[in-house]
Amino acid sequence: MRPGIGEPGAAAALDDETLVARARDGDTRAYEQLVRRYQGPMYRLALRMLAGSGEAEDVVQEVFLTVWRRLDQLQDDSAFVGWLYRSTTNRCLNVLRARRPVADVDPDTTATRRVEAQPESAAELNDQVAALLKALAQLTPEQRACWLLREVHGRSYEEIARIVRGSTTAVRGRIARARAQLAEVMRPWR
Repeated sequence: MRPGIGEPGAAAALDDETLVARARDGDTRAYEQLVRRYQGPMYRLALRMLAGSGEAEDVVQEVFLTVWRRLDQLQDDSAFVGWLYRSTTNRCLNVLRARRPVADVDPDTTATRRVEAQPESAAELNDQVAALLKALAQLTPEQRACWLLREVHGRSYEEIARIVRGSTTAVRGRIARARAQLAEVMRPWR
């Protein structure tokens, strides 16, 4: 007998493919579990791409709503996570393209790690984070998406190519250019 979604801990034990299949069949609890499982990573991706928590929340909400409505279009249940990353990345790129010119990043509105024990270390870390965020904002949206998917979310070049609908060669080039630009900007912090 398969565990039911209503049983305590049962949904957490189910794999993505099972949850996707159940959600496609109209099981809202299965889809809620998928949302709980992936809203954090999608939000972090959107937040880093857009540098604004309000826009990131809106993007993630829109993505999960759209994915729910179009779940029947997903041909392979195992492709769900890639579909989420692609949808989130594309929606962020659309927001970035619509907001030209790119606004400066305000470090006070961006979540940063703070070190309270040592004020000097905290100030230096906050300055480094602010410099990195500013450098990320200067990358093209495509470079930023590729870099974040690789360096922050640990996606392979092949996965990123599928997400951004490009070739692995193009992805490698964007990441290399992004790394070079970021290294140049972050040189004083080494």
